[in-house]
Amino acid sequence: MTENILIAVAWPYANSDIHAGNITGSHLPGDIVARYHRLRGRNVLMVSGSDSHGTAITIKADQMGKTPEEIYKYYHPRFIELFQKLGIGYDIFTSTHTENHFDVAQKVFLTLLENGYLKTSVSKQWYSEALGRFLPDRYVEGTCYFCGNTDARSDQCEKCGNELEAEKLIDPRSRVDGSRPELRETEHFFLDLSSLEPQIESFLKARESYWRPNVLRQSLGTIQSVGLKPTSITRDLDWGIPVPLEDWKGKSLYVWFEAVMGYLSSTIEWAKLVGEADSWRNWWFDQNAKAFYFIGKDNITFHAVTWPAELLGMGDGFDRRMGTEDPQRLVLPYNVPANEFMNLEGRKISGSHNWAVWGLDALERYDADAIRYYLTVAMPEQRDTDWDWEEFFQRNNNELVATWGNLVNRVLSFTYKNFDGKIPNPEQLRESDQELLRVIRAGFDSVAAKLEQVELKSALAEVMALAGEVNKYLDVHGPWFEIKSDREQAAKSLYTAIQAIDWIKVMSAPFLPHTSETLHRLLANETPLFGSQFTQSVTDNLGEHEILGLDSRGAEARTGNDVWKAGMLEGGRTFNQPVPLIKKLDHKIVEEERARLGKSS
Repeated sequence: MTENILIAVAWPYANSDIHAGNITGSHLPGDIVARYHRLRGRNVLMVSGSDSHGTAITIKADQMGKTPEEIYKYYHPRFIELFQKLGIGYDIFTSTHTENHFDVAQKVFLTLLENGYLKTSVSKQWYSEALGRFLPDRYVEGTCYFCGNTDARSDQCEKCGNELEAEKLIDPRSRVDGSRPELRETEHFFLDLSSLEPQIESFLKARESYWRPNVLRQSLGTIQSVGLKPTSITRDLDWGIPVPLEDWKGKSLYVWFEAVMGYLSSTIEWAKLVGEADSWRNWWFDQNAKAFYFIGKDNITFHAVTWPAELLGMGDGFDRRMGTEDPQRLVLPYNVPANEFMNLEGRKISGSHNWAVWGLDALERYDADAIRYYLTVAMPEQRDTDWDWEEFFQRNNNELVATWGNLVNRVLSFTYKNFDGKIPNPEQLRESDQELLRVIRAGFDSVAAKLEQVELKSALAEVMALAGEVNKYLDVHGPWFEIKSDREQAAKSLYTAIQAIDWIKVMSAPFLPHTSETLHRLLANETPLFGSQFTQSVTDNLGEHEILGLDSRGAEARTGNDVWKAGMLEGGRTFNQPVPLIKKLDHKIVEEERARLGKSS
């Protein structure tokens, strides 16, 4: 039976373009894992969308004199443009501001309320006399009472990752005018995490053996040290999803309570769009399905505690609200492989100071796979890392070009010229040829094992090491010399090298989909490794929005075919004239790029 794999990627706030830190933090690792599982013939669905309700959007709107809807509608299509150019293969990239998401989020709220996990309570929140209203979380900053960070938000400190109680914030100030807000009482709904704590702890302990230490530290470690407390899940806001109850007008669902529901709502939306309305159930009710959540370390609590709590608290109630006669419980996260942060040239990335490598901007000058390669080798899987333009240059030229690109180009070009554009057809391979192919074929298992555990940096390193083995083999055999005295020996060497390249092409495809597809076509394969992306404009009661999808027609993704362990190439087969796969960079780009940093755009 085909395994169901859900790839759920953090929803970016639609208030700014996406930079390299965002890409390597969640979108790229999610795409790499999704592409790997697609090559295995598994039933993969990769979902995300623009978070359009966060106060980050309303702050931007205030600054620019626009409405929050205008802000999110400007950035949403730019996100889609970036993903298409970079090769981030979402099946659906939607928005939290859709009729479908409103409906799902309100159903989740009502289910949790019905099951007794939502309670009302009067609490104190920050109020601005000047504005005459309560200030949302991101409108108030101050000093974190855990770590001393002076730029903490009133609801969460991005430096230490802890959720904060507004009234405990030290030296609070309004982001609007810098004034000190005052605490006033307001009534809100709270998710009773304390009553769900035993179930959440059991869920986390069952994953201790394979979850990353930083995720367990912020989730299970917090439970075992201080325990869980009820958390507010509504806000005094007009922009957002209204609380679906009478007498609660002017209050909306807290963005982090409803945004995580987007993984569920987007799956339901995708199923409707493809005309298979019930197919979303494959990923949410099959207890053998695996759901991977790709996020940054600042969002660990919401994905490893809050979202599982919502899923546990719903029981089978959500399915009953969907009208199912035999309701089932929703599937809990399988893995939450959160990444740490990427910095830039020794400093924290700052969009407001233009200290960032913006995705769309970088793609105007560099190929997508060059960026994907560097963002993978520099991925902050276990600790914070740093984008360094000198390292980007060196990695591209000394590894991606020298080890892989040059290998492919010299072998295929030499073969095309000397064997009439055909893959050689040797009668019998030598022991040294067979040994190389044994080593390369074994890579399918070792690389797969790392990808299954979401160890992406080491998986890519192993792929490049295999390419290095082929280069060593060619140093020994040298078909460009063999052909001068023994054409048959050269044929054996070239066939062996091309076969090894074809296998490495498959193993590198999750990381380098563009060059892998190019190489796949050069070797005269008609069926692509992956389907093509498409963009669809959808209009509902909340307006028009763009949907990004991966067209699976002609792809191996849903055929059930496992192309990961590819077979042997047919000798004598005609292939296409080779072209260079990867561009070599000039060292001058290092200073040019560094000079761009910090300048106003």
